[in-house]
Parts: sequence; structure tokens; C-alpha cells
Amino acid sequence: MSDPADVLADLRAEGDELDAIVRESSDERWRLPTPAPRWSVAHQIAHLAWTDRAALLAVTDAEGFAAEAEKALAAPERFVDDGAEEGAALPPAELLARWREGRRLLDEALRQVPPGGRFPWYGPPMSATAMATARLMETWAHGQDVADALGVVRRPTARLRHVAWIGHRARDYAYLVRGEQPPAEPFRVELTGPGGESWAYGPEDAAQRVSGDAVEFCLLVTQRVHRDDTALRAEGPDAEHWLGIAQAFAGPAGPGRGPKGAAS
Repeated sequence: MSDPADVLADLRAEGDELDAIVRESSDERWRLPTPAPRWSVAHQIAHLAWTDRAALLAVTDAEGFAAEAEKALAAPERFVDDGAEEGAALPPAELLARWREGRRLLDEALRQVPPGGRFPWYGPPMSATAMATARLMETWAHGQDVADALGVVRRPTARLRHVAWIGHRARDYAYLVRGEQPPAEPFRVELTGPGGESWAYGPEDAAQRVSGDAVEFCLLVTQRVHRDDTALRAEGPDAEHWLGIAQAFAGPAGPGRGPKGAAS
């Protein structure tokens, strides 16, 4: 895993890039629909702001976060949408200010976590580095939805290595959240980054393997693209099955995106 300071710097850069995309948008553009059903651009930013606040609570007040997690468990199919709805109802300028303040406070809190410190989350407990990586992953993924809605083409960066890492790391979680038993043996993942660099995870001699473009892998594990719309290669039935259920984010199993051209 990367050094916490490096991941936090990349998280800040990812947030700043998305901020630059939305900050000059008119009120009408904040209401544009995104690829996520029933979610506008405002819903996407509201979700990021809501999750940043939850992360800040987890880092600074474990008991307070536990109380919030109980609410989530009581309504697992609604709590994410409810948080997004609340924020999306705000005027865009107020929502943007809330998101910016939450990013700043979370950055400060994560920088103060002592080495080895861990705190609760909706999935497994997190270290500061893991939390920053998870926040970067979500910022990038929801930022992709925003960019798609606004017709913005984003240039992939080396920051995607964090998304690829957590996508591979969360392999077993994707099985468990669906009530399936993860394979006993590790997988090998070999990806080509945006600059032609090689990113590899897992033992070199693993029988189950995934390879291909890092951007496609990141889109897949964040469920922004259907497996059939990627050129990712899987060697072995377990690897192929994983690509159909991969999920880098915590919480219930996501429905994923349908294949392009599929009837609605």
C-alpha cells in the first residue's frame, strides 16, 4: 500500500479536478441526470459530501459512527439514496461549499491518525491510507458519472493506481457481500496504466489471472461499465466470475451497469 501522505495528496488532487468540472456549472446543469438511475449531478456531489462526513465521523468519533452505521443497517437499501437526496436539495453553491469543507476536514483528520491507527467503516475497519484510497476511488467513480452527464472527457492519470489496488484488494468482499465463498487461492492482476506503465497485484504464478487496460479495470470494479463492454482478459473460471461481480466499494452488492445497447 502507498504512503499515507502520497495517497492524501492524490485524493486532494482528485477532488480538486472534480471541483473544477462542477464549480462553474449553472443550476440547470447541476440538475442534469447522470448514468446512475435517479441521480443528478447534484446527487453525485451530495453523496461524496455525505460520505466524507461519515468518514470524518469514523476517524474522530467511533461511537458516533457506530450509531450512524446502525441507521444504515436498519435501511440498507435507502440510506445512501437518502443522504444523496438531502444534499441534492440544497442550492448548488451551498452544496459545493459543504463538499469542500468536508474534504478539508477529512484531509486534516486523516493526516493526524497515528501509524497503525484503525477505525470502523461500513466494510472492514480502515487505516488512514485505506480510507484515503477508498475516498479517492469514490471521488473518481462518481466524478466519472458527473463527467459523463456534463459531456466532459477526463484524462486518466496515475492516480488510478489506487483505484486498481483497492479493486484487487476488495476481491473477497465482492463475494462475501453476495453470500458467496471467495476462492481460496489468490488471483494475479496485470494492468497497463494510462502512461503505459505496468501495475501488477497478486502472485506471479497464480492460475487465475486478469489482465488488460487499467482504466477499464477501474471502471469495472467501481461498476461504471459492464463486463461485456470491456476488453479485459480473464484466465480461469474463477477470474471470469469475479469480473462479473467485482466491487471496490463498501456496502450492499451494487446492481452494476447494463451492457451498452441493452434494452431499458
